[in-house]
Amino acid sequence: MDIALIGYGKMGKAIEQIALERGHQIVLKISRDNQSAFTESNLQMADVAIEFTTPDSALENVEKCLAVQLPVVCGSTGWDAHLDTAKAKCIEENGSFLQASNFSIGVNLFFELNRQLAAMMNNYPDYDVQIAETHHLEKKDKPSGTAITLAEQVLNNLERKKHWHLDANLSDTEILSIQSFREAGVPGTHVVSYTSEIDDIEIKHTAHSRKGFALGAVLAAEYIHDKKGVFSMRDVLKGQEKF
Repeated sequence: MDIALIGYGKMGKAIEQIALERGHQIVLKISRDNQSAFTESNLQMADVAIEFTTPDSALENVEKCLAVQLPVVCGSTGWDAHLDTAKAKCIEENGSFLQASNFSIGVNLFFELNRQLAAMMNNYPDYDVQIAETHHLEKKDKPSGTAITLAEQVLNNLERKKHWHLDANLSDTEILSIQSFREAGVPGTHVVSYTSEIDDIEIKHTAHSRKGFALGAVLAAEYIHDKKGVFSMRDVLKGQEKF
């Protein structure tokens, strides 16, 4: 495939390396320094776009790709309030769009475990649950998109929790607390903990590098580049016969 990279920071460079290793070509690289190259004609050179930028620019970038019928994979987080707008644009343009809070294969397996564990724990009210995430100092959104996804999965399966909140007061038993930490050099760690007076149960995912995120993004691009519709990483992994 010919790939357009919208966002050419550390993540964009990691995606480029994986894409080249898998036999693809990068025909466009858009960064803060060359916004003038982010044109319809340049986008039309590509078979698919992979977008990793900022919460403030993600919607505009995605809509620009969809407007020229370019399938787009988006890994920007922190813009959930606008996701429905992007999905509606995709349907309007008969395009292809996939957004994920985390593209790592391991994290998406972790998501499946989280769903199943929350459903099991619904019958055991003595256990309280909380989520903690740690990322590098440059990460702008807080909590992470992955932590929000984990929280939403818990809320969908654990009846005693009604909503999540960042650094919540744990005295309110209906609130699912998310704790966020920022430390130098941490690609991403997520922990879901169930605690009772008797014991604790916890599941944890620790990323060692950006390579897992980059591989997942390229797999997503390979999956959607010849399809129409709105997709998720669960679709991609089913296509890979992982689930």
